Amino acid sequence: MSGTEKSKAHTEQAKGKVKETVGRAVGNERLTAEGHADQAKGNAREAKEDIKDTFRH
Repeated sequence: MSGTEKSKAHTEQAKGKVKETVGRAVGNERLTAEGHADQAKGNAREAKEDIKDTFRH
């Protein structure tokens, strides 16, 4: 996985986790949902790069 894409994936996942946690703490469903969506985007980016790596080797 390229370093840049890996970094972006992990950043999105972390940002999403923080948003989700804060959203739950304050009872904000919208923020919780945004956090969950950010985590999903990070997971998708990571999965895409894993697939690309599989075909490169």
